[in-house]
Amino acid sequence: MKKVLIAIDYDPSAEMIAETGYSIATALSAEVVLLHVVAEPAYYSSMEYSPIMGFSGFIDTFDVGMSTEIKNDIHKQSQDFLDKSKAHLGNESIHTLITEGSFAESIVDAAESQHADIIIMGSHSRRGLDKFLMENVAEKVLHLSKVPVLVIPIKTT
Repeated sequence: MKKVLIAIDYDPSAEMIAETGYSIATALSAEVVLLHVVAEPAYYSSMEYSPIMGFSGFIDTFDVGMSTEIKNDIHKQSQDFLDKSKAHLGNESIHTLITEGSFAESIVDAAESQHADIIIMGSHSRRGLDKFLMENVAEKVLHLSKVPVLVIPIKTT
């Protein structure tokens, strides 16, 4: 395995996922690509953030009416998140990638376009209505991917 794609989001578990994925990549002497998939602006405006690897979340609340400006701001903040994640891991040679779209399809497409040999991601243990409303991204990636997928289970309380 020469290239490891690590998909992270703004969940506090991202730190553990990034560190675990990076550790595996280092053991394999593999190149690392940190991926973040950008969602719709409304997704970000409703989230509460805890600092993750030096990233403290979005500064402003987004006005959904300003789509181009919002999109640019989301991409800027996403790159900041990935840059801080890279710095946290202590390796500036890590490649970063931001994509847009459905989470699962975007992760699989990124793995294909980057010629990744494995995808590493977390699985949020959502329950009840939250699970019903959110697609099970890890399950969908497992179904769609042509390369191995390592899912790191994340238990939420």
